Amino acid sequence: MSEVSVRPARPEEYAAIGELTASAYLADGLITADDDYVRELADAAHRAEHAELLVATDDDGLLGSVTIVHPGTHYAEIARDGELEFRMLATAPAARGRGVGEALTRAVIDRARALGARAVVMSSLDTMKTAHRLYTRLGFIRLPERDWEPLPGLRLRAFWLLL
Repeated sequence: MSEVSVRPARPEEYAAIGELTASAYLADGLITADDDYVRELADAAHRAEHAELLVATDDDGLLGSVTIVHPGTHYAEIARDGELEFRMLATAPAARGRGVGEALTRAVIDRARALGARAVVMSSLDTMKTAHRLYTRLGFIRLPERDWEPLPGLRLRAFWLLL
């Protein structure tokens, strides 16, 4: 297996990024095919217009992606002034266990530092225990006062990393 690298997404990759993101969420049972969120996940071009879109790749191609958002922008959910938020982190099922999620999360942290942010925040479904272990290992702590429900009964847990 070749080394995983992270870089900004290119416009010609947007369709593949959208497909990878939606299929990863579907494969994990986080959403269903008729869920409105599938369209949002699949529209990487729109995300790239309103946020920063990073991809993880190797010599064989696309392995994953993440969306970085600034407070007060279209995709921001819980970010406040001085914070950078990330969303829609996805790893292709075939690339799981290769450190793709960690590489993408570290790239977000590096980007936040480069921008002078004081913290990184994100929200995650309660069922995403593997992701929670990764975030905790990287120094994120729970931020229960910012937990929220985008839909009744769909609780998202907030995490925070002080830089």
